[in-house]
Amino acid sequence: MRNLTVVLLMLIAGAAHADEFTKEDVARWQAEYEMVAREGRKLWTSGELGTNGVACAQCHPNAANTHAETYPKFQKQLGRVGDLWEMVNWCIRNPLQGKELAADDPKMIAIVSYIHKERKGVPLAPGKH
Repeated sequence: MRNLTVVLLMLIAGAAHADEFTKEDVARWQAEYEMVAREGRKLWTSGELGTNGVACAQCHPNAANTHAETYPKFQKQLGRVGDLWEMVNWCIRNPLQGKELAADDPKMIAIVSYIHKERKGVPLAPGKH
């Protein structure tokens, strides 16, 4: 019983410190996000994701009409409820004629970060059409 008490106290103590961070931490994390979003913009505006030279920005300049705030939602092209990264893959496979990316691929993280950065401030509205 004593061992269980010690473990529980350690977990509680660790949880109390989990949300503690400095202004420097926040600045570093924000800079990291900005760097990843910039990489996403580079991918978005290049033809690198496909095989036919088409770029995401040709249909969606500045991530327009991506409506990231509405995902997950039913997406006609997918025929089911899907998330934003799945629709990005649909566009990579179809209009760009490229190979899809895993959800955790650094390129996908960058693209989705860029889309969210462009849509910053728009209220969340999952499921909205």
